[in-house]
Amino acid sequence: QAQLVESGGGLVQAGGSLRLSCAASGLTFSIHGMGWFRRAPGKEREFVAAISRGGATTYYADFVKGRFTISRDNAKNTVYLQMNSLKPEDTAVYYCAARRGVISGSGSGLEYDYWGQGTQVTVSS
Repeated sequence: QAQLVESGGGLVQAGGSLRLSCAASGLTFSIHGMGWFRRAPGKEREFVAAISRGGATTYYADFVKGRFTISRDNAKNTVYLQMNSLKPEDTAVYYCAARRGVISGSGSGLEYDYWGQGTQVTVSS
């Protein structure tokens, strides 16, 4: 049974940094593209970043370009999201997701096959 477990969220002041991790199990991690999404209270889920199964291709939402970096370690079955220069508007529950198909730089995430339960990121002003 495929499972994705996010960790690394927490409370940070504006301008600070966090690194989120997503550990995968029960799936062949290396054949799955991975994505990060987030949902803030009262808002729809939105795309944050994605990385291809080999790690050669990445996509970022415009609002995180230059601040966030997605990476993966296939030997550890883990995908990461390094978040720098955090802003209060980054406050949300962050979810990782896996898909067997080709990743893209947009979308609601409906094309992803597996989802984690999320980790809370709170950025204070």
